[in-house]
Amino acid sequence: MRVAIASDHAGFKLKQDLVRYLGELGHNVVDLGTNSEDPVDYPDCAAALGDAVLVGTAERGILICGSGVGASVAVNKLKGIRAGVCHDTYSAHQGVEHDDMNVLVLGARVIGPALGRELAAAFVQARFSGEERHVRRLNKVKALEEHGGAP
Repeated sequence: MRVAIASDHAGFKLKQDLVRYLGELGHNVVDLGTNSEDPVDYPDCAAALGDAVLVGTAERGILICGSGVGASVAVNKLKGIRAGVCHDTYSAHQGVEHDDMNVLVLGARVIGPALGRELAAAFVQARFSGEERHVRRLNKVKALEEHGGAP
């Protein structure tokens, strides 16, 4: 799978670890930066990653900031992105299976590298179920995105 990955300065070290790990698993990793621990703004990282997923540079994306919250809020502003902050493996795979999540967001100050690797693996290995109830709910989410307010 082609996976884009980006982080702000707080997520830089975890990003570097996940780039190596996902490569070892055989995935094609598109590293969108940042490339140091020098301060950068997470909305810029979120925009770059979200755009990569939306235009097809990558099938999915992993975005990392300090808590995961700010980056998640930012990337979810992009139409077509379904991102979730996950700090447990169930959510990392269930978000894809039930909600067709296409961006995993991690908080580098919340989790360590071992859990980060577990979450990334669960995320990239998961597939959307396509079950009627999940498709119905996803369509309602898309309607909210399109029109705002109740579907």
